[in-house]
Amino acid sequence: MPVPKSLLGRAFTLLGVFSEQRPSATLSELSRLSGLPLSTTHRLVRELLQWRALDRDARGRYSIGLRLWELGALSPGSLDLRERALPFLEDLVEVTRHNAQLAIRDGLDAVFVERLSARDAVSVVSRAGSRLPLHATGVGLVLLAHAPAQVQELALASPLRRFTSRTICAPARLREALAQVRRDGYAISDRQIEMITYSVAAPVRDAGGEVVAAVSVVLPTGARTDAAVSAVRTCGRAISRALGAP
Repeated sequence: MPVPKSLLGRAFTLLGVFSEQRPSATLSELSRLSGLPLSTTHRLVRELLQWRALDRDARGRYSIGLRLWELGALSPGSLDLRERALPFLEDLVEVTRHNAQLAIRDGLDAVFVERLSARDAVSVVSRAGSRLPLHATGVGLVLLAHAPAQVQELALASPLRRFTSRTICAPARLREALAQVRRDGYAISDRQIEMITYSVAAPVRDAGGEVVAAVSVVLPTGARTDAAVSAVRTCGRAISRALGAP
């Protein structure tokens, strides 16, 4: 991808270097990974530090600053969704005593808007703001099953990343799984991310009846699914009603 000519474009290119796998970077790494000259990188980093869009630690490594987190939290869609969903997510944690998650779709990824954990619940890899591929998660399967047809076909034609031996990596198997989600009204992602957990997910609909998010609970392998399915579907319907769904 060519380096943008505008100052704003270059700043976003620089910020795009950071990810969940790369939460911090040195100045030279920022320059190399963004494709920007070192002098340009130095100038942009200095300004981003002044605006608190970047932070610098004692080792000279840079990370996303608090100001960007503050601005991201003001996103109208995620803010309204999270605020309306939070009481029901808390109820879900109370009922199941496991981790509850809320996610939206961004391209072929599930982005986690919120995650609440119960005491002594099994550890999970997700956190608020993190993302995972749609095909490998319960919330992702729900979101992909109700995504536009062109998004589904793009996912089926794309390389499906494997996390464990249970991850769905065959397009035909994924197509079957999506059809099952639409038929049953929920998804079960069995040991796709980690061999010690599985998740149960259900859709969240807006006032127009469109699926705009998915809610899930993450349980340890071997835990019963029947009560979790009922609780998650109830939570999904409750959030949907809070968003104005019929």
